[in-house]
Amino acid sequence: MADDAVLKRTGLYDLHIELGAKMVPFAGWEMPVQYPMGVLKEHLHCRAQAGLFDVSHMGQVILPASAATALEELVPVDVTGLGEGRQRYAMFTNAEGGILDDLMVANRGDHLFLVVNAACAEADIRHLEDYLEGVCVIRNRALLALQGPAAETALARLVPAVAGMRFMDVQTHGWNGAELWISRSGYTGEDGYEISLPSDRAEEFARELLEMDEVAAIGLGARDSLRLEAGLCLYGHDIDTSTTPIEAGLNWAIQKRRRAEGGFHGAERILRELAEGPARLRMGLRPEGRAPMREGVDIYAEAEGGAPIGQITSGGFGPSIEAPMAMAYLPANLSEGTTVYGEVRGKRLPARIVPMPFHPHSYKR
Repeated sequence: MADDAVLKRTGLYDLHIELGAKMVPFAGWEMPVQYPMGVLKEHLHCRAQAGLFDVSHMGQVILPASAATALEELVPVDVTGLGEGRQRYAMFTNAEGGILDDLMVANRGDHLFLVVNAACAEADIRHLEDYLEGVCVIRNRALLALQGPAAETALARLVPAVAGMRFMDVQTHGWNGAELWISRSGYTGEDGYEISLPSDRAEEFARELLEMDEVAAIGLGARDSLRLEAGLCLYGHDIDTSTTPIEAGLNWAIQKRRRAEGGFHGAERILRELAEGPARLRMGLRPEGRAPMREGVDIYAEAEGGAPIGQITSGGFGPSIEAPMAMAYLPANLSEGTTVYGEVRGKRLPARIVPMPFHPHSYKR
């Protein structure tokens, strides 16, 4: 987006500037891509201690609890069976089985709380309003993510009860008169929390966390390398309307009841691919050497000749694994350990198909 004046800003914009952040356009927002520590050190700090991310650009939506059944037409996951105080990963699918967006759905008792991606938020809201009654868009709350092995220690100083939460729990807690909606989740592969709180209290809350030795501000650059090491999809890159949940390896997100009953957009294709297997799959790649293979690189079966068999959707250098890594859609009959070739600057370089995640998850089960 060329005109910075039209970019939206989160309530933490002034704090980002104070902290020396490099701001960049992202999904219509002006967001911090890195701080003076730099992407590499930010990444490693989050893996070793705790990183604080401003994710207030994400869309926050409330639905009445009675909308659970209707929501199941839009997502292939079990919403009506989601226990109170729990959340799960979901995706909106279209009639062809493609993914419109991925999101989190939480059961907060008398309502459902959804968090959707910033770039898709307005389209997602229109999609919900086309099918559901009572869609309420939350525009006065910020969203922070605190991620890393020291996240529990840090957050528990302010909200002691979070220490007892499990992965994918959601709870409401008070802090200095503010109501916090907290989930034990995140998109780095690390243990951690996401905290929705009133926008006018976000800076105060963030400052209290950042005063702790364990906590550092982390930008979008390290957020991307962290989620890639964790083998997690980024919407618009690894998943979109041209990919199905099964091709993307998201079978685990479709519960047994939905597989048996169907009744969601794209069910015919998605259930067929579940039964028969897709023609292609999202796979992990470890390029040889230290040079990364980035998004858009064509993948070939042989070192010379032949047509491309796939393309990299995300790629970069993994600071925690000290090696390049990538994800690509490749023919489903290729097995782990197979060597394929990515064409980088006119030269085909070898890469090995490997299991994901590239770096182990450390969620608190």
